[in-house]
Amino acid sequence: MSKILVGLFIFAAFTLNVAAQKNQNVSNNEIAGGLKEALSKGVSSAIKSLGKEDGFFGNVRVKIPLPKSLQKVEKLARVAGQGKSVDEFVLSMNRAAEKAVPVAIDVFVDAIKKMTFDDARQILFSGKDDSATQFFRKTSEETLRSKFRPIVEKFTGETGVTQKYKAMVGKAGFAAQFLGKDATDLDGYITQKALDGLFLLVADEEKKIRKNPLGRTTDLLRKVFGILR
Repeated sequence: MSKILVGLFIFAAFTLNVAAQKNQNVSNNEIAGGLKEALSKGVSSAIKSLGKEDGFFGNVRVKIPLPKSLQKVEKLARVAGQGKSVDEFVLSMNRAAEKAVPVAIDVFVDAIKKMTFDDARQILFSGKDDSATQFFRKTSEETLRSKFRPIVEKFTGETGVTQKYKAMVGKAGFAAQFLGKDATDLDGYITQKALDGLFLLVADEEKKIRKNPLGRTTDLLRKVFGILR
């Protein structure tokens, strides 16, 4: 038994030594540059996927549904023959998110530029598939929210079915509070769902680059992410 333990210890020490040598062969500049290149690629792909017609509406993972407090009303509306209006309402929410997403590129680019060597190393060696996405969420979500919301408000303000809904809630007065915040602040609800969908797809792209060697399309990406093997 002792020989087995000694053998395992030697193997573990050898593995750690190889990993350390790999790490030493990649400079801080290369780690930061490789990570920034990978994140730029992943962010661009996510935004391109969502910031187009049916980017949200055609993707079941991010499609924005009616707020929960309205879903019972939805069933009654469909029974009453108002299904088309409900469908148009749902479509309008998703179209608003699709309009907002493209402005995210500048915010993400700015966050990537400000990333330090320490940030890059922590993200790369965190052991988590979405650590860069979490970094983005921490540093950029509120800026993105402030940029998304005016676009959402403009679109929903110009869309007939959403205008009618807002007017209806406005006339509800005291009773509107029972609908819940998601239903009374529709623009806030759409904005949050747009952010959630965007970060979900950014995380998908990050995982692809970490896990799939085919996603490492340059020598720098192969060198930097090769450390993780």
